[in-house]
Amino acid sequence: MSKSLQLSLCDTQGQLFVLSAKKGYDSQAFAKAFMTTEVAADMDKDFHHVQWAGKGYILSRIEDEHSDLLSKGESFDTETLYWMGYIYRYWNFYTGESSKEIYKQAPAKTMQIVYLMYHTMSPELAIERLKESHKEKHS
Repeated sequence: MSKSLQLSLCDTQGQLFVLSAKKGYDSQAFAKAFMTTEVAADMDKDFHHVQWAGKGYILSRIEDEHSDLLSKGESFDTETLYWMGYIYRYWNFYTGESSKEIYKQAPAKTMQIVYLMYHTMSPELAIERLKESHKEKHS
């Protein structure tokens, strides 16, 4: 997949996370529901139609298939949410790790906490720092 297509998918996923807040979903519940289910696993594939279906379709699929995991509640600010969604998808392209594995290393609360320090870094550096921090906590 070309770099421009990858970046387009990163943008779509960032917009998806912002849309979840506009719908009133708790950001931690939404991020976990998205990143740990087959919806994100489909986004991880080299090609799957969901990648090009748009943020509205992806959100409706999560709502249809995983409403039990979603709850209304505290939404993070839109800049943090966009960055989270973008970085999670970029991470998949950068390392080849699955969304589920990525989420284990950097759950939503971690992403919210590090946003102010990491959002100005290159995606690669932010990902490397997140991976290092996870290793330090679990060694």
